[in-house]
Amino acid sequence: MKLYFYFFLAVILSSFSPIKEINGEIKDAENKSFLQYANIGISNKSTGTVSNVNGKFSLKIHENIHENDLVTFSFVGYQTKTIAISKLNLINNVIELEPEKNQLDEVKVKFVKPKPKVLGRNSKGFGLMHYNFYTFYEKDVDDRLSKEIGMKFKLKRDCKIQDLNFNVTSNEFSSLKFRLNFYKIENGLPTELIIKKDIVFEINDGFKGWFKLDLKPYDIYLDKEFEDIAITIQWVESKKANEKSKYFGISTAMSATETSYFREKSMDTWKKNGQSLSFYLNALCK
Repeated sequence: MKLYFYFFLAVILSSFSPIKEINGEIKDAENKSFLQYANIGISNKSTGTVSNVNGKFSLKIHENIHENDLVTFSFVGYQTKTIAISKLNLINNVIELEPEKNQLDEVKVKFVKPKPKVLGRNSKGFGLMHYNFYTFYEKDVDDRLSKEIGMKFKLKRDCKIQDLNFNVTSNEFSSLKFRLNFYKIENGLPTELIIKKDIVFEINDGFKGWFKLDLKPYDIYLDKEFEDIAITIQWVESKKANEKSKYFGISTAMSATETSYFREKSMDTWKKNGQSLSFYLNALCK
């Protein structure tokens, strides 16, 4: 009976524990510079991370991952690379990404008499509901890198984006860095990036309230032909205020007409629900 119990316990523990970690660094193939906050993950699985400020990464591999599964390495402005788990070492992997060639020049549009427009929900309501990046039930507090949440936006006009705003309701971190992403939507879910800019921003000192990200320097134009797009923020770096720091949340409300998106890791499957985050854009539109 004891033997059976210990065997059962071992099975349970192993199902929650990573069997190994794959470590390495990501570089520009031409100038050998390190690529910070590059995305690393396995498609449609909750296994993923991002490289740190020095281009180094540590990818935890769990038992549901097979040696033939492909790890994808991607970064804005570079060609995506995929490598089978079996071809990677546990340590000292050097992944070099090739810069994309023949990138199209950005087209800057000058609007005649543009009108200010608010896209999204610019109210925090009663503040009774919150969307947390990390939930009470999740145990691996220090491995939330590359988690992503955002909202669906409907474009009825051509717009130049001025700023992004969202209402932070809980924040237990001295520093948080996020990447802002703009996605095309197909079959109801985000797919490819439509803005090829690496926009990383920082929230400091446990800030709570309305956070504003100035986007005017990036010259972001959104064409109404996209119709529906997803705009998300992706967790790329954090520093705890103390060892128990866990929560970062944005106010939200249930909605029958709005759609929010989330995924656990950078290459994971997107999920959606009927929530409306306090998450909006100020824009100038035709």
